[in-house]
Amino acid sequence: MTLSESIAKHLREVFFGGNWTYINLKDTLNNVDLKIATKKMEGFNSIAALTFHIGYYITAVLKVLQGEKLNASDKYSFDVPPIRTEHEWRQFVTKIFEDAEAFANLVEQMPDEKILEDFPENKYGSYYRNLSGIIEHTHYHLGQIVILKKIVTQEVK
Repeated sequence: MTLSESIAKHLREVFFGGNWTYINLKDTLNNVDLKIATKKMEGFNSIAALTFHIGYYITAVLKVLQGEKLNASDKYSFDVPPIRTEHEWRQFVTKIFEDAEAFANLVEQMPDEKILEDFPENKYGSYYRNLSGIIEHTHYHLGQIVILKKIVTQEVK
């Protein structure tokens, strides 16, 4: 397995399953409805906001992998759009998973030499740093989502 294939596999595992933590975003969000996703607890982001935040960076780096310029800012990374219906919530989640799979597909096709090159904006380090950072970032916020889901589900019942 190449380095690129290994990174893509690791990314898929945090999103779709098969990692050694046995926790992934798809299974975690599978039975989260709109009411649970948008429930705001004092001092915490909602599950919808954390999900948006994860997707925000996946989409931004996906565009870079597709040859576009990096166009993202931390200050917008929690600006979740209004989600009014269950259908909108499901579409929102589906889009993140589609972007994650497209992201993994592009990473998988990268020559290993490129992984060690500077990211288009070299102030962010190498592709490797950014790709592994996306995975770490997703795991971090996935842990928050798991905890919030447990708390909010009990409150909503």
